[in-house]
Amino acid sequence: VETVASGLEHPWGLAFLPVGRMLVSERPGRLRLVAADGGLSQPIAGVPSVMSRGQGGLLDVALDPDFTRNRFVYLSFSEPRAGGNGTSVARGRLNERMSALEGTTVIFRQMPAINSNMHFGSRLVFDRTGALFVTLGDRFGQRDQAQNAANHIGKVVRIRPEGGAPADNPKVEGWQPEIWSIGHRNVQGAALHPQTGQLW
Repeated sequence: VETVASGLEHPWGLAFLPVGRMLVSERPGRLRLVAADGGLSQPIAGVPSVMSRGQGGLLDVALDPDFTRNRFVYLSFSEPRAGGNGTSVARGRLNERMSALEGTTVIFRQMPAINSNMHFGSRLVFDRTGALFVTLGDRFGQRDQAQNAANHIGKVVRIRPEGGAPADNPKVEGWQPEIWSIGHRNVQGAALHPQTGQLW
């Protein structure tokens, strides 16, 4: 095991950039560029405000499949809201100096908001069509809602890169259109199978 970088506070997600660099999220709300030699940048500007308590904060980071052309970066985070908080996903364009996300916009919000510091889930995985999977926790005290497809508690959703539900999502009566699967507790690991393209 080799330490690549140190000095990060609760690093939660990473996304590999060209030429050996990576973006790393820190749960208190910072996004940093890690150089190939392990050097850390100053926090990248343009990151949305997070609710950094308990398990909440800045969570996963993912690059658009067409990042080399559009430079879009996606972040999941616990967003403070009226009535509590919830997992949200934002998209911004990384500038050429890699010092800021520009035009950062929230493209998805887990509903409803819950007053809890636990179980935000929150891995981001692009499928081969360019749609984005987002894993969402049951918020700990709301486990009975994971089977209720009228909300986003304890679900995996699949959204378009700009937000909204793809037309080929499951068509199940009573399900919110973004929902891909229901009945989860707090999915914090997710990946696309390299041969089958299935979400694991």
